[in-house]
Amino acid sequence: MARGGGNAWGSLAAGAASVVALPAAIYLTRFSETYELLDAAFAIPVAAILGALAIVLARRARRREAMTLGRVQRARGARAAHLLGIVGLCMAAAGLVAIGVYGLLEYVGSRE
Repeated sequence: MARGGGNAWGSLAAGAASVVALPAAIYLTRFSETYELLDAAFAIPVAAILGALAIVLARRARRREAMTLGRVQRARGARAAHLLGIVGLCMAAAGLVAIGVYGLLEYVGSRE
């Protein structure tokens, strides 16, 4: 395996983890008696960090792939990881907006 293969596989793993982090945290709160749905917000920064990491590693893998003479199929994996990273960042942003709206509604409701 070439040296750039680690970046491609790492970016794919980070991208998949970023997409799964928030739904998994929400799903696990359904079976916990100590954690509520709002406690799943801890997964928002995890998804954002993993999504950004996937994008950075995918760019590295694509750059390294562009510099090699014998092109291998890793470019597809890097493209998929880049897309997964973007989806993970979008999911984290959506979760952040949802928490912000919840906080705003709680604030407005407590003033009355």
